[in-house]
Amino acid sequence: MSKVTVIGAGNVGATCANVIAHKDIVNEVVLIDIVGNLAKGKALDTWQQAPIDNYSTYLSGGDDYAASEGSEIVVITAGVPRKPGMSRDDLISTNARIVNTVTENIMKHSKDPIIIVVSNPLDVMTLACWRSSGLDSSKVFGMAGTLDTARYRAFLATALGCSPKDIQALLMGGHGDTMVPLPRYTTVAGIPVTELLGKEELDAIVQRTAVGGGELVQLMGTSAWYAPGAAAAQMVEAIVRDEKRIFPVCAKLDGQYGLHDIFLGVPVKLGKKGIEQIIEVKLNADEMALLNGSAAAVKSVIDVYNNMQL
Repeated sequence: MSKVTVIGAGNVGATCANVIAHKDIVNEVVLIDIVGNLAKGKALDTWQQAPIDNYSTYLSGGDDYAASEGSEIVVITAGVPRKPGMSRDDLISTNARIVNTVTENIMKHSKDPIIIVVSNPLDVMTLACWRSSGLDSSKVFGMAGTLDTARYRAFLATALGCSPKDIQALLMGGHGDTMVPLPRYTTVAGIPVTELLGKEELDAIVQRTAVGGGELVQLMGTSAWYAPGAAAAQMVEAIVRDEKRIFPVCAKLDGQYGLHDIFLGVPVKLGKKGIEQIIEVKLNADEMALLNGSAAAVKSVIDVYNNMQL
């Protein structure tokens, strides 16, 4: 595969482009931002890093979508963060307009790309992108669960004093406070995590994961970028290499888990065609209730978006 475009040269987009370049899996990464010189500068900086870190991926940047022509994968990180005093509705309206414009520009220059959405509020922005693109839903999905699961695994590794490499975990639902971590499907080198940690400690980790983004905002005064950028890059790698990796992503559901016409975090198989399978795991009554609650919260935001008639 030859070309990936990242839209948005802020911290998340620039990190995503940098991590993709370091993986050395594509010929070219294009970074596009409304502030063209910012994108150009960050791309140039990462290209100058190539002789040091030993990769061949060429990077370029600017504000002209023509540079994205022929991209097989596009990652959308564009949008504004929620500012003090900004209502959720204002954030939805502003970012949906941005995502719709970005998507229309992408589709002018690339035929049948796979689009990974990172912009917030994630579940609704993925819906907006899918509608604007006209693409099959297997080719438009959001990065949420991949990041949320990474946070969950990192917290578990800290609690257990072990390597995060040995922790496998599943997390579903909306991106945010209503996400549904599943300790029953979490293992450490094949050992159920429930054998290694008590319920109280696990519950605390689950709760910390749910507000993981907010914790970082409190610490830094801005949203996270290293882990989100790397999570999107990991999804790109799975597609480019046709790895058939199983990741939780924000995908369109058409009857799976009894849910319809909603974008929600579920485990999928990612390969060169995008989402190649939505995996339905068996949930018990408590887990299903949590997932339905999360879906209801996402639906309420989708309703707000639909009523805007953008």
